Amino acid sequence: MSTLAIVVSLILLIVLAYRGITVLLLAPLMASLAVLLSGDGGLLLLPIYTDTFMKALGGYLIKFFPLFILGALFGQLMADSGAAHAIARWIIKRLGTRHVVLTVVLACAILTYGGVSLFVVAFAVFPIGAALFRETATPKRLIPGAIALGSFTFTMTALPGTPAIQNAIPIPFFHTTSFAAPGLGIIAGAMMLGLGTWWLQSRVSRAIRRGEGYGQHPDEPIETLDAAAGVPEISTLAAFTPLVMVILLNGLLTYWILPSLDFSGLPEARFGTLDPGAMLGLWAIIIALLVSCAWLIVSRWRYWADLKGTINKGCFGSMLPVFNTASEVGYGAVIASLAGFVVIRDAVLSLAPGNPLISEAVSMNVLAAVTGSSSGGMSIALSVLGDDYLRMANAVGLNPELMHRVATIAAGGMDTLPHSGAVITLLAICGLTHRQSYPNIAMVTIVVPMITLVAVITLGTLFGSF
Repeated sequence: MSTLAIVVSLILLIVLAYRGITVLLLAPLMASLAVLLSGDGGLLLLPIYTDTFMKALGGYLIKFFPLFILGALFGQLMADSGAAHAIARWIIKRLGTRHVVLTVVLACAILTYGGVSLFVVAFAVFPIGAALFRETATPKRLIPGAIALGSFTFTMTALPGTPAIQNAIPIPFFHTTSFAAPGLGIIAGAMMLGLGTWWLQSRVSRAIRRGEGYGQHPDEPIETLDAAAGVPEISTLAAFTPLVMVILLNGLLTYWILPSLDFSGLPEARFGTLDPGAMLGLWAIIIALLVSCAWLIVSRWRYWADLKGTINKGCFGSMLPVFNTASEVGYGAVIASLAGFVVIRDAVLSLAPGNPLISEAVSMNVLAAVTGSSSGGMSIALSVLGDDYLRMANAVGLNPELMHRVATIAAGGMDTLPHSGAVITLLAICGLTHRQSYPNIAMVTIVVPMITLVAVITLGTLFGSF
């Protein structure tokens, strides 16, 4: 009965979230429903909410709130300073009209790998990407797929050092860094970029043969490749500098600066049993984003139209994503406390005995699909199964870095089902529908990452982490 209760609550969570009801309310309500249907009694609801649900929510905020707020602030500063648009225009002008899909993909990839929020990237790249597609008679319906490939896939989950929250979540669970399994990450990134671009380019060629063209979109404002209205001018060097700073500082702090510091003298009375080794990766990303935000503010000091407004917008923009994800983690903690979850956990952990990579990949995909969020699904999976996966990895001699990289790539597989908030927002930005563009989004954000995941698990099983 308890297992059935969990399944029912999950189904309702998906259906109601797809209908637009906020997860902030749905998560505690569906968790309460699972408790009631499990037969635990109504008297447990308040203790479970205040102790189990809220403790898990608060624990997630303690770990990851700085990354959400600094990442959102950095993205807003990049957008309002004109840097995001300048980088996108620079790439498009260099590659021109010969490879329109690759041009948009690389513009998005460079921005997201440098730490800019995927939603900021979509807003920055779409207008000039649309102008490029229009000038080359390339169907507009393919733009969301190109933006999604550059923003939602390899720069979010595969490439080593990316400051994306998805790459940071496994750090405290596996005691790794954002550069975990760099060789496998680069291979995975190259596969996603190559296969995804090939697929989209084949759709372009097919459309050209059929004489499809850009399509009729009368309500779309006409943009040019030269500039977007109201965007400040900034040199290409100044635009790229903060992106390079994020990556370089993250690497320096991860491999040299922070490991050279002696944290053994931390007073236990104040910090308890804090393990600095498990936090260095997170601290490195926090410092890198903070310094890069400060650099953007100071270096563009004379050019801000409304610096206070930009800072407030960036910070406030992080609130809904972080609390949505934290609420999903609270839901996962309640589900994990139910007797029926033991059946589900044992079934997942028993997949492919001796190779926890497969079990981990399945759990990440399933929960990412349920929540419609890679970060939400991964957070739930690791919060309830992270210790088990680390124990299993140590038992069979698997490097935790391999577990880290498989977790991130797997979480970026089934997270973009039609109910995904990222997909819905991207289509809204582009002014297109699921029917027009979702098949290509699914191909480059689900099918291609799943193929890549199989390859990474195979390589990791045969050769270990590298």
